[in-house]
Amino acid sequence: MENFLQNFEEAALPHLRAAYNLARWLTRNEMDAEDVVQEAYLRAFKHFGSFHGGDGRPWLLTIVRNTAYSWMQHNRSPELTIPLDDELHEIESKDLNPEALLLQSTDSQIVKQALEELPVEFREVIVLRELEGLSYKEIADVAEIPLGTVMSRLARARKRLQQSLASRGSKETSRELAVGAY
Repeated sequence: MENFLQNFEEAALPHLRAAYNLARWLTRNEMDAEDVVQEAYLRAFKHFGSFHGGDGRPWLLTIVRNTAYSWMQHNRSPELTIPLDDELHEIESKDLNPEALLLQSTDSQIVKQALEELPVEFREVIVLRELEGLSYKEIADVAEIPLGTVMSRLARARKRLQQSLASRGSKETSRELAVGAY
C-alpha cells in the first residue's frame, strides 16, 4: 500500500496546479474548482490501477475534465447544451493573428474576461493548449475528441477571442493579448 500511495503521489501531485487551473477555467468559480479538483483526485486515487505509467498530467487532466463536466451537468446543464454556430465564429480581420495576440498582451483582466465568455468547449481547448501547454494529441486524449476537432475548436476559439477583444474597442489590448499571465 505504501508503494501504491507513493506512486500515486509521484504521478498526480506535481500536476495539482494544472488540475486546479483547468477546473477553474471550466467552472469559472474558485470554490467550485476546488471541489472539482478534490473529487477528481479522489477518482484518480480510486482508479489509479488503470494508470499505465508515463506522463501523469494528461491522465489526471482527463479525470479533472470529466469530473468538471459531470459537476456542471449536475449544477449547470444549460451551459453544456449551447449549440455551435459556425457562422458566428467566422470573422475577417487584417489585425494580428491570434498567436501574435497571445504573445503580446499586458492587460490580463480584459483577456481573462474574454476567455471566460468563451463557450466551455472553446475555453477548454484554449486553456489546455495555451495555459497548460498540452500538445494537440494530448488535448484530443484529455477531451476525448478527434484531433481534427481539437484543431477546429482551437481555431474557432482563437477567432472568437480575437473578435471579443477587438469589439471591446481597445486596439492596444487586442494587439497585446497574452494568456501566459495566468
